[in-house]
Amino acid sequence: MGELVGLVAVVMIFSIPLSAIWTTHLRKSYKARAQIVKDEIELEKLKYNTFLIETEKMRLDLQQKQSSLLETSSDPLILDLQKRALSETNPISS
Repeated sequence: MGELVGLVAVVMIFSIPLSAIWTTHLRKSYKARAQIVKDEIELEKLKYNTFLIETEKMRLDLQQKQSSLLETSSDPLILDLQKRALSETNPISS
C-alpha cells in the first residue's frame, strides 16, 4: 500500500508540469492559427481592392481607346455612328 501511495505521488508530481507545458503549447498554437487567419483575411481584402483598381483601370483604358479610335477612324460606318450620336445629343432648335 505504501508503494502505491509513493507511485501516485510521483505520477502527480510529474503530471502537473507536463500538463502545464501541454496547455501552454496548445495556447500558443491557437494564437498562431488565429494570426494566420487574420493575415489571410487581410490578404483577401488586398486582393479584392487590387481587383477593383485593375478593373477600373481597364475600363478607363478601354474608354480611352474607343474614343481615340472614333476620333481617328476614317471608316464610313464609324463616321455615320458619330454623326448619329452628335445629332441625338444636340437637338435642333426651332
